[in-house]
Amino acid sequence: MLLELKNICFERENRKILDHINLAIDLGKFIAITGPNGSGKSTLVKIIMGIEKPDSGKVILEGKDITELSIDERANLGIGFAFQQPVRFKGITVYDLLKIAAKKEMTKIEACEILSKVGLCAKEYVDREVNDSLSGGELKRIEIATVALRQAKLTIFDEPEAGIDLWSFTNLIDVFEKMGELMKGTILIISHQERILNIADEVILMKNGQIEEIGHSKEILSKTFAKTECYKMKK
Repeated sequence: MLLELKNICFERENRKILDHINLAIDLGKFIAITGPNGSGKSTLVKIIMGIEKPDSGKVILEGKDITELSIDERANLGIGFAFQQPVRFKGITVYDLLKIAAKKEMTKIEACEILSKVGLCAKEYVDREVNDSLSGGELKRIEIATVALRQAKLTIFDEPEAGIDLWSFTNLIDVFEKMGELMKGTILIISHQERILNIADEVILMKNGQIEEIGHSKEILSKTFAKTECYKMKK
């Protein structure tokens, strides 16, 4: 077992955001978390990463209790996090960023190879600065390249489709479909997008701070649509 969450509770301003969450995640899986806004999805992954600390419960990574460990300590143990809005670095090139992620020297040929795998024309991007000249979709794919180079045991993506156009989203889906070739570990992704849910091995549906159901995307989507007209999946 890669990761276990045991009776995770988290409350703010007298509101239960997470209510006794129990979850087990295996190695090598592509798992999507979905659910209405305010259901606790982002808080859950922040607790896994160590950005937030639970009021009670435990986070177990490969049998080790990491509940009190810092973000850096968790990263060193093999947990990676890709933010909803990728960070821009003035003065740093894409090549520099990839070398930092790899934690070793790498040739431009090696950098171009990983950029090609995330759907970017390598020669056009390897020497570009990571700044506002890059679109949201380009930044997302560069971030995926850096995550792939880290080869984390568990990589978390928080709504990677946010803030990008339809063309970029289509290209992003292509990258996620090939994610198994890029990464050996488990991918945990928060998403409302049906196309992302459809390529997941498992979908976790959250509601009101609890896990309502775990299953395949078709089962989850059909039951969700049947239960409510208010919650719509974006297509």
